[in-house]
Amino acid sequence: MSLFRHAVFEISVASPAGLPFSNAPEVAFAGRSNAGKSSAINTLAGHTRLAYVSKTPGRTQLINLFRLKNGAALVDLPGYGYAEVPAAVRRQWQGLLEHYLTQRENLAGLVLIMDARRPFTDLDRQMIAWFASTGKPIHCLLTKSDKLTNQEQIKVLRAAKAEAASLTGDISLQLFSSLKKKGIEEVEKVVGGWLSSEDQAPVSDPVTPFPGKGAGG
Repeated sequence: MSLFRHAVFEISVASPAGLPFSNAPEVAFAGRSNAGKSSAINTLAGHTRLAYVSKTPGRTQLINLFRLKNGAALVDLPGYGYAEVPAAVRRQWQGLLEHYLTQRENLAGLVLIMDARRPFTDLDRQMIAWFASTGKPIHCLLTKSDKLTNQEQIKVLRAAKAEAASLTGDISLQLFSSLKKKGIEEVEKVVGGWLSSEDQAPVSDPVTPFPGKGAGG
């Protein structure tokens, strides 16, 4: 049974203080603006419009909470790093993200969305550094992998693993494609481990590249 299927919108808030008190575990989704975060959430939930997909990066400015059928919650955080957003707004978002990620006690882990063509930007590293201090796990989705050829996917995945190994924190990663609906089961396995009362089982690394351009589909 799918972990994210039938997720329902619960609330949008402008600050972590507006989130409802809950003992249920939460999984945060964060990422650079235009990295494909909303599309990834919609793909995981099997819903085309659960999370708003904007053609304008930096549009999502609120914390959106979606309740999963098992009682846990998926928390969609504002995208970060869009240069055309006013500096004052960027600082507000930064404070919002840092406060939620470091202070929310029932947060089980962070799913960090990164464009597979541009992973581990300086802001992504800053996000990881913030969250690593909590001791909670981080799972990176290298989205838009369908835009890469098979060989490019292999190269990107190898480089990203090396980068992750050099950073502080409990970091895992995988390729993901919202367009091709590839990588859903791996995300569910990782996040399901976070939500389980038992220790998380190791997740095997993806070994087969997703079909990309020049890959026959």
